[in-house]
Amino acid sequence: MVRKIGILALQGNYNQHKRVLDSLGTNNIYVRHKKDLQLCDALIIPGGESTTISKQIDNNNLRKPIIEFSKTNNVLGTCAGMILLSSSDKSDNLTPLGLMDFSVSRNAWGRQIHSFSDDLELEFDDDNFHAVFIRAPKVSRLGKDLKVLATYNNQPVMVTDGRHYVCSFHPEIGSDFRIHEYILKQVNA
Repeated sequence: MVRKIGILALQGNYNQHKRVLDSLGTNNIYVRHKKDLQLCDALIIPGGESTTISKQIDNNNLRKPIIEFSKTNNVLGTCAGMILLSSSDKSDNLTPLGLMDFSVSRNAWGRQIHSFSDDLELEFDDDNFHAVFIRAPKVSRLGKDLKVLATYNNQPVMVTDGRHYVCSFHPEIGSDFRIHEYILKQVNA
């Protein structure tokens, strides 16, 4: 069955996720409204400004639809998307969706000037993945039913609950599409 992947396109790095999915020949659309989400089999919440994306989710009345969608469909959150999928405490300017049982510290890998790229270990592939970390969140609490799929310096940077996936880094930057390929394989299973 051909699956349609939605990419939340309210703010952030959604264009690069589309480029990856297009390169992989995957049917995809931008999601800006509930009607767009209803056409999808999975959703990507990209990196960007987590506070802005959180506010835009509310401005576009997408909070409840995304939470309902997540009960039966896969969601991938990268960087800011990871923050939004977390169960971290609500702050004045950010309300996480609470889709997965983990918490993060925002910008914990460093400020913008400390952005970096390096190789990390993938649980599902023998070759390292060259990952880009931009003001990346760091897992501060990991729920017991979560599986770590990638680590960097012994810290979890890619995690799943079996349905949803989160990355501290930006797998859409570069030309290595193994993370997207892995998740698409899980969506299509």
